[in-house]
Amino acid sequence: MKKCMDSKTLHVRIKKIIGQLNAIDKMIDEDIPCEDVLIQVNATKSALHKVGQVILEGHLNHCVREGIEHGDSEKTIENFTKAIEQFSRM
Repeated sequence: MKKCMDSKTLHVRIKKIIGQLNAIDKMIDEDIPCEDVLIQVNATKSALHKVGQVILEGHLNHCVREGIEHGDSEKTIENFTKAIEQFSRM
């Protein structure tokens, strides 16, 4: 997996998401209006979706390309289909 993507960048993104989740948790304790909490929930959801996008793009640019170049196109397409299915459930 490390060949497929910039893991350092993904770790930075994930740490920001963890910070957003901690902020949401704190907002709940501080009795912040529901609308404001929902705005933060949506922002966190979008950030997590972006992490999935980056992973999927890395998979396509590395794993899929490598699989096709090495002649295992059927298995490569099958694995890519599974990856797309997982991503679309987010």
